[in-house]
Amino acid sequence: MRNYSAAKKRVDVSPGESVRIIRELQDLSQSQLAQLCGIPQSTISSIENSRVNLGVERAKAIALALRCHPAVLVFPGWQISHATAA
Repeated sequence: MRNYSAAKKRVDVSPGESVRIIRELQDLSQSQLAQLCGIPQSTISSIENSRVNLGVERAKAIALALRCHPAVLVFPGWQISHATAA
């Protein structure tokens, strides 16, 4: 992978915004996501609007429902150095 070049960061995204973005990309409503992960719809709304912290346990449940890794939700702006990139 010598031709690797890092993607440019365009915007800062909060964990709640990452939940909303991934949920919307999968054409799920908050109610549908709530049913899939067992978290009340009102809590999902609060997470997406940064009124409630996502937290590790909620991140695991939501990530399982959205079929993604919890780190994608918890650390949406994570940057790694080029030396450690695969």
